[in-house]
Amino acid sequence: MSLILKIETALAVRNLPDLLVHAAWQQPTGIMIARGDLAVAIGFARMAEMQEEILWIGEAAHVPVIWATQVLEHLIKKGIPSRGEMTDAAMAARAECVMLNKGPYLFEAIDALDQLLERMDVHQHKKTPQLRRLKSW
Repeated sequence: MSLILKIETALAVRNLPDLLVHAAWQQPTGIMIARGDLAVAIGFARMAEMQEEILWIGEAAHVPVIWATQVLEHLIKKGIPSRGEMTDAAMAARAECVMLNKGPYLFEAIDALDQLLERMDVHQHKKTPQLRRLKSW
């Protein structure tokens, strides 16, 4: 059995190191960044910083992280992605798992995410930039 720590409150962020220590010694453990709920709890201005720190903690603890909440939501619901959500989905490459919600264009979103993450793979491995040779110019 595995345990996923769903981080959705300021209290959960504050206690994440202790939660990891207590949970990880008994079973495989992962972290889910519940970004929608967490943004409401800590404020949208702090969300980007907190998700970065949670990714760092996960990497340092050798614990997989799930990038969740509204990834490619517009694509899944309407069939066309927004610019912001494509950038957001690209940043999900630093996590071990991406959670998508249900919707009429879910399979299209899976294909788009798969292609996007494949392209991003050469740029970054988790929190470490790969500094590959640029081909754009």
